[in-house]
Amino acid sequence: MTDATRYWAVVPAAGTGQRMNLATPKQYLPLAGRTVIEHTLSVLTTHPVIKQVVVCTSEHDKHWVQSEFYDHASIRQAWGGETRADSVLSGLRNLSAVAHDHDWVFVHDAARPCLTNGEIDALIDALQNKVDGAVLAVPISDTVKQATVDGCVATTLDRRYLWRAATPQVFRLGALRTALTDALAADDAITDESSAMERAGYTPVLVEGQASNLKITHADDLELAEYYLQRRGKP
Repeated sequence: MTDATRYWAVVPAAGTGQRMNLATPKQYLPLAGRTVIEHTLSVLTTHPVIKQVVVCTSEHDKHWVQSEFYDHASIRQAWGGETRADSVLSGLRNLSAVAHDHDWVFVHDAARPCLTNGEIDALIDALQNKVDGAVLAVPISDTVKQATVDGCVATTLDRRYLWRAATPQVFRLGALRTALTDALAADDAITDESSAMERAGYTPVLVEGQASNLKITHADDLELAEYYLQRRGKP
């Protein structure tokens, strides 16, 4: 690993978890002896190639200061924004003070606590092939229907070409910063980093991840995440 190839991470964590209708944002919910985000940051901060992680929190966040990672040597903190794209862009701008535009940046959801080192390694391996970036994803195994506007089946899609995008998603710092800046200026809907890069003309490669890398969205997801973590012997 040469100094010319460096890896960083950005974790957008400014969400309020409205879908779960709880007073505590989902990234701070208790999970197997830690909070959700602490499991997430434990993986990112201990991976040997990731230099630092920028955590993007809300300016009104009262929970982050209580985290075990608040004063961690590998953590930088930035203010998040109203949307995920705003938060990630804030993290990239913060990171630009210490990183180069050609460095790779992993963007990972705070509420995906079951990420493994093996999945990070698979993404890094993919980046060695002169790609535009890499997206961790899971092939869809279900039959997928496309609906009409009135809720009827329009057609059955070929699932051989369908993937469920997850995170991390990894792109060059400068390219992703520009892609997000342009997309936000145009008021385009950006649901993940890959969609911003695709809009800018890039073609990321899909890297198969594990179904266990789930995103905490509903209360039942916590039980499933705890099962995966305990099966691995964590914490």
